Amino acid sequence: MKSLIALSLIFIWTGNLYAQNPDAVLSKDHKIDSSKVILPHESYKRINQVITQIFSNYHYRKQPINDSLSSVIFDDYFKTLDNNKLYFLASDVESFAKYHDQFDNFLLEGKLEIPFKIFNIFKQRVNERIQFVIKILKTEFDFSVNEYYVPDRTNSPWAKTEDELNELWRLRLKNDALNLIISGKDWKGSAEILAKRYQNFHKIILQYEAEDVFSLFMNSYTRTYDPHSDYFSPAASTNFNIAMKLSLEGIGATLRSENDYTIVASIVPGGPAHKSGLLKEEDKIVGVAQGDNGEFVDIIGWRLDDAIQLIRGKKGTVVRLKIIKAKDNLNSPPKEIRIIRDEVKLEEQAAKSEILNIQENGSNFKIGVVKIPSFYIDFEAQRTGKQNFKSTTRDVKEILEKFKQEKVDGVIIDLRNNGGGSLQEAITLTGLLIKQGPVVQVKSTNNIIEINQDPDPSITYDGPLAVMINRFSASASEIFSAAIQDYGRGIVLGENTFGKGTVQNLIDLNRTIPVKDKTLGQIKLTVAKFYRISGGSTQNRGVKPDIEYPSPYSHEDFGESSMPAALPWDQIQPANYSKFGDLSKFIDRLKKKHDERIKNDPEFQIVMDEINEFIYNRDKKEFSLNEKVRREERDLAESRKKKRDEERAKLSSIKVKEKSEVQTQTSSISDYELRETGKILADLILAKVG
Repeated sequence: MKSLIALSLIFIWTGNLYAQNPDAVLSKDHKIDSSKVILPHESYKRINQVITQIFSNYHYRKQPINDSLSSVIFDDYFKTLDNNKLYFLASDVESFAKYHDQFDNFLLEGKLEIPFKIFNIFKQRVNERIQFVIKILKTEFDFSVNEYYVPDRTNSPWAKTEDELNELWRLRLKNDALNLIISGKDWKGSAEILAKRYQNFHKIILQYEAEDVFSLFMNSYTRTYDPHSDYFSPAASTNFNIAMKLSLEGIGATLRSENDYTIVASIVPGGPAHKSGLLKEEDKIVGVAQGDNGEFVDIIGWRLDDAIQLIRGKKGTVVRLKIIKAKDNLNSPPKEIRIIRDEVKLEEQAAKSEILNIQENGSNFKIGVVKIPSFYIDFEAQRTGKQNFKSTTRDVKEILEKFKQEKVDGVIIDLRNNGGGSLQEAITLTGLLIKQGPVVQVKSTNNIIEINQDPDPSITYDGPLAVMINRFSASASEIFSAAIQDYGRGIVLGENTFGKGTVQNLIDLNRTIPVKDKTLGQIKLTVAKFYRISGGSTQNRGVKPDIEYPSPYSHEDFGESSMPAALPWDQIQPANYSKFGDLSKFIDRLKKKHDERIKNDPEFQIVMDEINEFIYNRDKKEFSLNEKVRREERDLAESRKKKRDEERAKLSSIKVKEKSEVQTQTSSISDYELRETGKILADLILAKVG
């Protein structure tokens, strides 16, 4: 078994960064039978026991399988099936309460009858809910009544009676219908859309087979260890392997699920969505249509993997999406976008550069900007000995040499929305900016600490440096920015990073469990943790910038620290390293100038208005079901957005006019954070000279 764990830690997997659960992945030939009772396959007993053994022995978190863990698995399994508590009755949950402290025994003994029985009850409850939906949609709702809908029921009690559950569903359907009516549908059209929406969901649940249910239960177990350890069914394993090779044909986005909505977690650099510019992080996908003439399928309420299957498709085909933009409220009418599916190519993820011209304190500064969308490397070309294989470090080194020829005054490394990639590239990239020394420490399950060093004693660029990060910067991005900060090599600006400081390895169950005539899946296991050279972990807390920019995301709502069972922050002994410089003495002065500058900056006020509205919409707990009130809310939100757009367009036209003779790209003119970073770096240059 030990040989299975001794895999390379060279690649930091971040595809599961946003809690994308590998639940059931359905094949197209599944049969629909509403009365079918699903039973576990006899092979699952052995598979279950081996998975349990591997996790208990080799996962980074040494977690005993006992009654306490059983309780967590019990609750998570019900939550997995019915997160918003809209299907099960309290009596259903109570009927299984006697097994609350026995799930640990089920795992150890490979007994799956009770988890499967719970799923079959859930399937029955889904049947009942669909019948209620069809019945209630026969009568139009009264939208003049002052009622309220609370979408998030995760912390609410289970409904005690069927009448109580019916009332929750009545309010839910009324809210759904009101959203459609406000977006321009009449009652008949709204009722038809909602009936089809829930019938489609019903159909998906009816297609679940034994392997799908087994996956759901096993991941309720694996999630108790940490959010990045998973069991992949054979179908999910195939999809995962495709994604790891970056040859996935689709739109190039990772998705997550929240409160019935499929949300864009990140945009893959170089993918179709990224190149189109039509889809952004936190946008909600509410409908999917195939080709230019296909009918839209409403995916609100769908499970994440089922939505992914619909969005994915062959290279060259068209998918149309209906989206609610991240900054819009749920009353806003969805926008339709068109994307041509394609493969994500490595060369399209390459680092890009531009020159930013900054005027500060009467001086002109030429700032080189390097945008790094991911830490990439062509492993295959490197393995076969090709001389000029593609890599982040090679590309950035070439850019830095070019910047030196152009005599830039400073350099900005932009790691915003960079979700990670190759650990080795994070190390060698750091090496371009320091002379020598450690970059990151890795602590394994057996408490062995490996210190990864910069392999090159030379330094490519030793001038003024700033690193930009945000909440979507993770893993390898955090290793690089933490090293730059610890060495005092550059100033780090932006938002607190994601906080993903763990390493996962893949284990192929086909190599460990011989099962005749059956293909098995894989498990992804957390086996190590990253630590800064100063000793603190990047896990959970991430990297805190030296100067923080306003952010719509809090650690309670987004990031590693918001995830259940996330491994905690801790620290080990610092590595032996010599600081490049001491920038701490400049931070207070730079922050003071930054605060003074943004105080009366009109674009900063626009940014803050957008952030405040985003937070208000995100934190809103209940929604009026009165049509007049909702329309007024929608009109007010659209009026504010129109005003912001007009003000921003006016500011942008002024800046374009002012800088028409300077080599500043238009993208930078509209990027407030990047320009402010350039000003802070200019302030640092002036402070060091003074």
